[in-house]
Amino acid sequence: MNPVVQEIWAGLTTASPLDQLNLVLGILGVWLMIRRRLAAFPVGLLAVSVQGVLFQRARFYADATLQVFFFAALAYGWWHWTRRRAATQELPVTRLSALGLIRTIAWAGAGTVVWAAVARRYTDSIMPFRDAFIAAFSVAAQVLQSRKQIDNWPVWVVVNLVAVVSYWLGGLHYTAMLYGLYLVMALAGWSAWHQSMTGLGAGPQAPAVGR
Repeated sequence: MNPVVQEIWAGLTTASPLDQLNLVLGILGVWLMIRRRLAAFPVGLLAVSVQGVLFQRARFYADATLQVFFFAALAYGWWHWTRRRAATQELPVTRLSALGLIRTIAWAGAGTVVWAAVARRYTDSIMPFRDAFIAAFSVAAQVLQSRKQIDNWPVWVVVNLVAVVSYWLGGLHYTAMLYGLYLVMALAGWSAWHQSMTGLGAGPQAPAVGR
């Protein structure tokens, strides 16, 4: 068997039950989000809770703390998607204005620089800038997703693409495969939400909004 295929197969079959549960919840949560289902939020809350436990057990305390933010963002998203929702009306998908997009990129970029500087100084991270980029832009994407703004998907695409390339080149083929799966799902989500905005899918068209 090809060594890369063997590594991926081993990752799928030898992972702990909690790791496998985390993978299933992650895929299910993204699939529900692509379909704009409110069930994505309770599934997502459970997924980040499991992920937090896994990071805590592995003593990756910064990553575990990051899951607390994702939990809060998902809880906010659940509230935001339902607070203005009539009995038969779905909260529409929106997009950031040009200024909102610039601000988001600027804040995430600044967060990347600060995060990388802290990681370089206080940890033994091998690739602090890569880790910081993935973390900061994942935070930005999660906030945009919680606000039901389509711009979250291209951000997720970039984050997942960076992760796939970096982990593959680093020899972590199983991890790269997982991010590759999320990359494909992010592209599918981008397409599905765009159809909703343009009236080709379920849901009304919505204008650009600031942030």
